[in-house]
Amino acid sequence: MSLPTNSPKPRQVASTGVAGLDNILVGGLTRRRVYLIEGVPGSGKTTLALQFLIAGARAGETVLYITLSETEEELRSVADSHGWQLDGITIRELTPPETALDGDEQNTMFHPSEVELAATTKLILADVERLKPTRVVFDSLSELRLLAGSALRYRRQILALKQFFATRDCTVVLLDDMTATDHDLQMQSIAHGVILLEQLNPDYGGERRRLRVVKYRGVKFRGGYHDYVIQMGGIQVFPRLVAAEHRQLAPRAKLPSDVPALDALLGGGIEEGTSTLIVGAAGTGKSTLAAQFAAAAACRGQGAALFIFDESPETLLTRCGQLDVDLPAYVGAGQVSLQQIDPAELTPGEFVHSIRQAVEERNARVVVIDSLNGYLNAMPEERHLTIQLHELLMYLGQKGVATVLVGAHQGLIGSQMNTPVDASYLADAVILLRYFENKGEVRQAISVMKKRGSKHERTLREFRLDGGRIVVGDALRQFRGILTGVPTYDTDPLAAANKEGM
Repeated sequence: MSLPTNSPKPRQVASTGVAGLDNILVGGLTRRRVYLIEGVPGSGKTTLALQFLIAGARAGETVLYITLSETEEELRSVADSHGWQLDGITIRELTPPETALDGDEQNTMFHPSEVELAATTKLILADVERLKPTRVVFDSLSELRLLAGSALRYRRQILALKQFFATRDCTVVLLDDMTATDHDLQMQSIAHGVILLEQLNPDYGGERRRLRVVKYRGVKFRGGYHDYVIQMGGIQVFPRLVAAEHRQLAPRAKLPSDVPALDALLGGGIEEGTSTLIVGAAGTGKSTLAAQFAAAAACRGQGAALFIFDESPETLLTRCGQLDVDLPAYVGAGQVSLQQIDPAELTPGEFVHSIRQAVEERNARVVVIDSLNGYLNAMPEERHLTIQLHELLMYLGQKGVATVLVGAHQGLIGSQMNTPVDASYLADAVILLRYFENKGEVRQAISVMKKRGSKHERTLREFRLDGGRIVVGDALRQFRGILTGVPTYDTDPLAAANKEGM
C-alpha cells in the first residue's frame, strides 16, 4: 500500500509585463497576493505598474488602476510617451476635487481623516465589487497614509484591504514613493512580496537605476541588485548574471589567429571556452591583435562580437583595412558585430546583457572586450569589477566562447608600468606587448606569459605592424632585459649587426 504524496500545487503567476523582472521572480507574481513596489519619485513605479496592467489587459483580464496622487490625464500622458494604448484598463481617479480648495467646503466638525478615509475606502470597494478585476494597482500609499492620520489606523486599513482582496481572486500591487519621514517597514511585513526601485546619481554621466527583490514568500527568486533602464517602450530589466546557472561541458577546439608565428607562440591558437588577456602600453597593437582573432573566426564561418570602449568603430575599421585585417568586410556581412560602449551612459547590467545577446541570439564564438580600462570606468563602484568580470568570464567559458580582453598599461616603457585592472589571474592566457629600445629606435616585443591547459612558446619575439600586415618575427635571443624596456646585448655588437645585415 503506497502512501499518498503531498505534492505542492503548481504556482499560478501573473506576468509583470517586464521579461527581465519575470526572470528574477521565477515567472512573475504569484496570483491572489498583495505586493509592494517601493521607490523614490522618478524611479519608474508608475511605468512598471502600467506595464503590469497592460500585460493583464492583453491576456483578456479585467484590470483596475486606482490613483490618489496622479490624474487620469497624467497617466495617459505617461502611456503616450511609451507608445502605449490603455485600452482595457479602468482608471479610477480619487484625487481631491477642486472644491477642496474652497474654504466654505472645509469640514470643521470632524477630523478630515475620519471622513475622507471612509469615503475613499468605500469608493475603492465599490469599484472592485462592480468590476471584479484580477489585477489592481493602488497609487499611492503615501496618500492613504495621510488620510489615515495615525500609524495604527493606517496599518488596520491596509490589513482590512488585504483581507478584502484575498477573497476576490485579485493580485494587488501597492505603490509607495517613500516620501514619509521615517521609512515604514510595516507594509513590508504585510506584503507577500516587496520590490525596491533605486535611482543612483553618479558624479558624472546619466542616472543609473537598479532594483532588488527585498522579499518574496515561498519563491526562490534571484537575489541581489539588478540594473534596469527606462526607455521608449517601458522598463527593461537586466537580471544579474549567475554563471552557475549555465554550467555545461563543451569540447575546447583550437582557434588560430591565421598569423602562423603568433599561433606558434600560443601553441596553435586560443581555445574555445577560455579567456585571453592582451596587455601592453598604448599604441603597441593590442586592439589590432584582438581584431585579428575576431576576423579569423569570421573567416572560419563563426560569429564574433567586439565591444569597444576607447575608440570609434570607424577608426578601428579604417586601421584594420590598412593592415589586411579583413574586419570591415565581415562587419558589413553581419558575421562580426561591432558595438561602441559609452561608459558615462552604461550600466554594467546592460553591458552584460548585450554580451549575452551576442552569444545566445547571434551565436558569437569569439567575444572581444576592448578595453578593461573602459569597463572599469563603466562601473559605479570599482571594488565590484573583478567579481562581475569573474562571473562574466565563467559564463562565457561555459558557453564555449573564446574571450579576448584588452588591458592598457599606464606608462609607455620601463619596469614601473602597471594596469588599473589586474585581470591576469582571471585570464587563461596572457599576451604581453612591450616597447623596447634598439639602436635609437623604438621597437615592440610580444610574448605569451601564461597559458592554461596547453603548451606555448616561452620566447620573446619582435612584433610590428609593417607592410599592411601583422608581423611576428624571430625570437630576440641576442637581447636580455627586453621587458625592462632598455635591453642589453648578449653577443658582440659587431657580430649582431652583421647578422642583421645578412
